[in-house]
Amino acid sequence: MPTGYKRQLYRDDAVVLRVQKLGESDRIITLLTRRHGRLRAVAKGVRRTSSKFGARLEPFGHIDLQLAGGPEGVGSSLHSISQVEGVNLFGKKFLEDYPRYTAASAIAETAERLSPVEREPALRLFQLTLGALKALAVGEHSTTLVLDAYLLRGMAFAGWAPAISECAVCGTPGPHGAFSVPAGGSVCPDCRPPGAAHPAPATLALMAALTSGDWSVADHTEPSVRRECSGLVAAHLQWHMERNLRALPLVDRRESPK
Repeated sequence: MPTGYKRQLYRDDAVVLRVQKLGESDRIITLLTRRHGRLRAVAKGVRRTSSKFGARLEPFGHIDLQLAGGPEGVGSSLHSISQVEGVNLFGKKFLEDYPRYTAASAIAETAERLSPVEREPALRLFQLTLGALKALAVGEHSTTLVLDAYLLRGMAFAGWAPAISECAVCGTPGPHGAFSVPAGGSVCPDCRPPGAAHPAPATLALMAALTSGDWSVADHTEPSVRRECSGLVAAHLQWHMERNLRALPLVDRRESPK
């Protein structure tokens, strides 16, 4: 550790993405923070029944916290948590609702994958993730639609947004009748590669509506259209990530009661 190094105290608000056991009573908490990006922090003693804030450090919660750690590139990458206040502990609303719990798990895993560099600010991703968890908790829209909207907007954040209204290869305005994940989305007849899918026009319209936040269109789509949309979104995401999301196959696409 560098001479004269001191751990600095600072506050931020964050979404809890993941928790891991550490020793007999501690946990490592993976956080997506508003101002400092993704980071990992040790919460000491939170597995003890006497812990004052263990329940506030469960997955999917929106929290305000005080951390101790060094500047970027100095000292350990693990920070420590000294204070926690719950802002909205969304996880409590998902525990007995398997479809929403699995969707929240896929959102949290995606957020972690889309923030590969620790302590690199990612305000837009933080806002997207927090907004998606709020939407799941409120239950105003279908769980499937909320998840797919998050995945599409997350891909836009990463620069992987599928082409929907124009050809992914030549840019010819659409809509087009074919969709190729390796090519980058919708493709015109001249650029269509072998094996391209031919989704229903309503499916591409749903993808466009979810990307732009047009819920008046998205909320009135048929289940078959939503299923086809989910398949294309998942395939496009995992192609660009180059490995599968663990949580995505576990997502229960049945509608949650409101």
